[in-house]
Amino acid sequence: MSLVVMGVSGSGKSTIASLVAERAGVAYIDADDLHPASNVEKMAAGIPLTDEDRMPWLADVGDVIAQHSDVRVVVACSALKRAYRDAIRERAGRVVFAQLDGPRDLLATRMGSRGEHFMPLALLDSQLATLEPLQPDEDGLIVDISQSPDTVVDEILARWLATA
Repeated sequence: MSLVVMGVSGSGKSTIASLVAERAGVAYIDADDLHPASNVEKMAAGIPLTDEDRMPWLADVGDVIAQHSDVRVVVACSALKRAYRDAIRERAGRVVFAQLDGPRDLLATRMGSRGEHFMPLALLDSQLATLEPLQPDEDGLIVDISQSPDTVVDEILARWLATA
């Protein structure tokens, strides 16, 4: 079963997901690479994506996971709303989600210290407002990003690999 490392911008999705994939010896996919150019242009301009913008992208994310159904894969993807996670599951089947969670000031600091990235700090509040935390009936875990990356990765690996 595959893993989606989710959260708002600045939570460390790409960093943590790539470390989890490396330590688990599986493929890593960054869902940001699957966004159409129109989505990237909107975000770079500080315009939040609508659900209409996101749904085709989420279908692509689910399809890529489904293409790896015979092996585990780790995907970094915001997956902020339950409906977004449901859209991924609809295409991919059973997926475990690891939600990276932390305080706004830490997220803003991380976003401000990044090099070139299409997601501006101005969209952080929009993402936090959109975020619907994982629900008890969803396969997944919520991890505190105030911990070291190694601790976050250890926690995710232990829980993800135990679900197989």
